[in-house]
Amino acid sequence: MSEEFTIRLLADGDWAAVVALEHDAYAADGLSEGEEALRSRGSSSPRTCFVLERDGVVHGYLLSLPYPPLRCPDLTRPEEEAFASENLHVHDLVIAEELRGKEVALGFMRHFQREAGAQGYRTISMVAVRGADILLRLLGYRAHREVAVPPCYGRRAVYMSTPVPGAPAH
Repeated sequence: MSEEFTIRLLADGDWAAVVALEHDAYAADGLSEGEEALRSRGSSSPRTCFVLERDGVVHGYLLSLPYPPLRCPDLTRPEEEAFASENLHVHDLVIAEELRGKEVALGFMRHFQREAGAQGYRTISMVAVRGADILLRLLGYRAHREVAVPPCYGRRAVYMSTPVPGAPAH
């Protein structure tokens, strides 16, 4: 990833940009959650939510939270509890449209994987929507077709996971 980007923890002042990016990415597919649900996911694990910034402008974000393996949040309601888990679930990753296809997402995810390892997580999971499973396979994610993903994720959604690089196996 280019040196001109900074990855940092999501701050309270970033929510307007996060909500706008999320809406632009998902509203046309009926997958947009809205600010309340997004904030609930971010507030349940502030140390695992990040933004991608350049020149003081947020160009992407990643919301993640500890979540039981082989389960995923319901998009139709806010998070009501925080889980203790060695699995870190990437709830949402959005990169501004003009930066897609430029390896920015790969760099962002690699940074996130290192951070997950530094925080002691053993696995990372994610629900791939709209064909994102192709990118996730490049990062070593494996599909779990046995996991029933809620319909709110869309019909092609796939639950995927990967061990955190360098994490000791169980």
